[in-house]
Amino acid sequence: MIDDCLNSQNWHIVIKDNAVVELNYSANDCIVVSELSQDCSTALEREARRQLEEYFAGQRQTFDLPLRPQGTDFQRRVWKELLHIPYGQTATYGQIAHRIGNPNAARAVGQACNANLIPIFIPCHRVVGSYSRLTGFALGLDVKTVLLELERETLF
Repeated sequence: MIDDCLNSQNWHIVIKDNAVVELNYSANDCIVVSELSQDCSTALEREARRQLEEYFAGQRQTFDLPLRPQGTDFQRRVWKELLHIPYGQTATYGQIAHRIGNPNAARAVGQACNANLIPIFIPCHRVVGSYSRLTGFALGLDVKTVLLELERETLF
């Protein structure tokens, strides 16, 4: 599982209008979701894959890519706030709700995280339940655990 998750070939990058719009994970490589040819033919896709490989190798903590997340205004506010969670750290759904000025919206923050189609680049894996409890992740708690452990191990 860990090797599969950290293999950049198991992550499929979707580029549209010169921006990353999706990042999909497939441990068994059974899906290929792309509006591009499958040979990583655009410069942006190659750059996104290079940055993802550096992240998995513990050599990159932030990303410098054009992202175009598709969602509601609320979701985009949440996702923008997620970009401020430092590498190797976590924030709770309630903390994110407070930070975006809607302290009663912790559940809605969770739903926005679940709707994030650009995980890792928009680090929804860094959002946890109260008392740092690991909860929900669209790609599964195993993947969330691996990503958080990777970041913590890289820092120490």
